[in-house]
Amino acid sequence: MITDSFDDKSPAKINIKKNENAVQVDAVIYTFSEEIEKYVIAHYDCEKVGEYALACGATSVYLLRHHGKKIGFFRTWVGAPACICPIEELSTVLNTKKIIHYGGAGCLDKEIARGKVMIPTEAYRDEGTSYHYALASDYIRIKNHDIVKAFMEENRIPYVLGKTWTTDAFYRETVNNFEKHKADGCISVEMEGSAVQAVCDFRGLEVYMFFTSGDLLDAPEWTDRKKKGQIEHTQHDPGHFDIALALAEYVVDL
Repeated sequence: MITDSFDDKSPAKINIKKNENAVQVDAVIYTFSEEIEKYVIAHYDCEKVGEYALACGATSVYLLRHHGKKIGFFRTWVGAPACICPIEELSTVLNTKKIIHYGGAGCLDKEIARGKVMIPTEAYRDEGTSYHYALASDYIRIKNHDIVKAFMEENRIPYVLGKTWTTDAFYRETVNNFEKHKADGCISVEMEGSAVQAVCDFRGLEVYMFFTSGDLLDAPEWTDRKKKGQIEHTQHDPGHFDIALALAEYVVDL
């Protein structure tokens, strides 16, 4: 069974070789949005320093200089197995222990406005990847949520704290499953959170995670809660990257 997949008693058949010449950065941020990638390249001091590649294509890795800090930046892929690949391969291009994970997430509570910051405290493991990196359990603790919470409070950024539901199958977010997870305290649903935390715990990396509220499940019918062409309060909103960048600066100084 998948719940028996975690094996820390024998070595992996495929291993990443660390690049001794990897670029030293203070932290790394990744985005799921091509629009955010374009925005960052156009508006920040960026230098391409490498790339991560899958069979579906390569993604460029940038060194971003901001307020005296060196921040790695790249666009990652959607879904747990793809998203964790550049985390596993991080040291082939960049040298850092601190990762900012942010992006849009479905909302399980109609009282949470679109674009509102949601900080996950635990992630329900309804995906397969995390079971290869951590012992089986329903939830995995998002261990740095208190740090993200403190950052939001210091910067007066409104937020909501709660559990998240990480799933592999967004077309199978059924009514019964939605109601079950909402009743259990989940405020968001996304596709990477539990796996990213498991990988970071296993590899000794620190991840700082937040989401922004997007489409709504807590309604008689699903709604994306946005107008045609809308950027503000969506996962393509540059303001959300600016929050991630400020968070990166904050955790570097801890």
